[in-house]
Amino acid sequence: MPDTWTLLIIDDCAEDRKIYRRYLLKDPQNSYQIFEADSAEEGLALCQAIHCDVILLDFCLPDMSGLDLLERLQKCRGETPASIIMLTGRGDEAVAVQAMKRGADDYLVKKHLQLDVLQLAVRNAIKQSCLKVKLSQTQERQRLIATTALRIRQSLNVEEILHTAVVEVQQLLKCDRVIIYQFTSDMGGKIVASSGEIEQVYDHISDVYHQSETHFVTTQEAHSTNVRRQKSLVVAYSNLGENHQWRHRRRISRVYEASLSHFCFHKKEQLNTQANLVVPINVSHNSHPNPKLWGFLIAQPSSEDRLWPVDEVEILNQVSVQLAIAIQQAELLAMTQAALVKEKELNNFKSQIVTTVSHEYRTPLASILAAASTIRQRSEHLDEAKKNRFLQIIEQKARHMSKLVDDMLLVHQLELDKTKFKPQPLDVLQFISELIAEQQEILDNRHTLILQVTGNYQHFWGDRGLLRQILLNLLSNAIKYSPAGGNVTVYLNGKESEIFIEIQDEGIGIPLVDQENLFKSFSRGSNVDTIPGTGLGLVITKACVELHGGNISLSSQEEKGTKVTIKLPKRYTH
Repeated sequence: MPDTWTLLIIDDCAEDRKIYRRYLLKDPQNSYQIFEADSAEEGLALCQAIHCDVILLDFCLPDMSGLDLLERLQKCRGETPASIIMLTGRGDEAVAVQAMKRGADDYLVKKHLQLDVLQLAVRNAIKQSCLKVKLSQTQERQRLIATTALRIRQSLNVEEILHTAVVEVQQLLKCDRVIIYQFTSDMGGKIVASSGEIEQVYDHISDVYHQSETHFVTTQEAHSTNVRRQKSLVVAYSNLGENHQWRHRRRISRVYEASLSHFCFHKKEQLNTQANLVVPINVSHNSHPNPKLWGFLIAQPSSEDRLWPVDEVEILNQVSVQLAIAIQQAELLAMTQAALVKEKELNNFKSQIVTTVSHEYRTPLASILAAASTIRQRSEHLDEAKKNRFLQIIEQKARHMSKLVDDMLLVHQLELDKTKFKPQPLDVLQFISELIAEQQEILDNRHTLILQVTGNYQHFWGDRGLLRQILLNLLSNAIKYSPAGGNVTVYLNGKESEIFIEIQDEGIGIPLVDQENLFKSFSRGSNVDTIPGTGLGLVITKACVELHGGNISLSSQEEKGTKVTIKLPKRYTH
């Protein structure tokens, strides 16, 4: 509230004006700056030139009646209109009623006017004026917040929501720049929206939980008009030394007092020491009863010495609430759409499984039935060699069908993200050597498996089951798609923090046009001819590699073979 109130006396009687002035200057509670006018026109001119908190208006003026002047004053009132007290020499109730209807806030009779009466009337007029101003400001603030919230929530796209928010808040607060900072899953953060160019670049924000330095501002304190408390509501940057960390205090409610206090902004460029207004964006999720700190809404002032009024603090707080609701709705929509896409993919996958099973099972089942029927019907006429040959066909085809079922179940688990990664220390050289020896035993003499080792492969952690899937699928493909035989070479190369495994064959290769789809379910090269397969091996391999935190690549040329390279970190935890 101001220290001195501005008061205008419009009265053609100099003696009366002198009395009013003397009475008011003796008011022990308020101080007044008093202007005087002896005519309606002079009074109007002063009202247009200065802002008046209270006007003492005489009912009878030489150039205009008090009621007519009252109407003209009503038309030229500004955003914070003055309170008007009508004065008359007569105690006419009819005149009083007319005056109050036309906008007067009070009515005094001159002959009954005493010092305490005038002082009290003016004080009450000032209080009423202040209440009107507060009401007007509250209504305007709510209107602006409602309009801003409506614009923010018109979209269900997160990027559009954030962009709209910073633009609207900048216009609302008339500040230099508005920034939205979002926390990331690795406890870092990034600027995701800005209403202007970013001169201040924040790498991340981190908690510094020093209780001795913790400063909290409660909701009750936030509504105080005390200037010192206002200052504590805004970010207070201070240089902490050569490490370029900048600390701020932010407005929080008691709900978060236990977990949130100071934060450190780590920057790349010099940060101007100015008071930024920062409020949290707390987003609720259905699975969590308490809201989660999603990020910050930051308003940067256009001048270093700007103080943020409590109304503007409250506006930014309410906008952050609306912004949080919009973000939550957009995220829920995105999750729903992702779930629908996933469901569609799973339905397509199930359909492909039915098609593949009906196709891939028919041939081996026919072979099994034929071999079993021959043994049953002609057992007495078959020598041991032919019997063993038929039994071998049955076993081989049954294993093929069993692997097909296992592959489909594993792909289904991978599609549903149900496969767990369980790393443990692993002698990767011994592991690969045993697998190669196991495969060599079941191969004929057309194929030769070769292992070459270089570098430091020690201290590797991996999931034995997933790693077995990776190597068996790649070795099986290398052998299967080399029908003419040849060498299959496995290269193991160890680096400081990762290992490389390459499997090179001399087979039919893969056409270039087919290579980009090979890591999709049921995709196979167009040159496989009658070689059996489901197109799931590389899909499983890629998923198992990614669970290790690695990546896989492939290079191939028709009739010159294929090389598959996988890179795995020596130790990876989700």
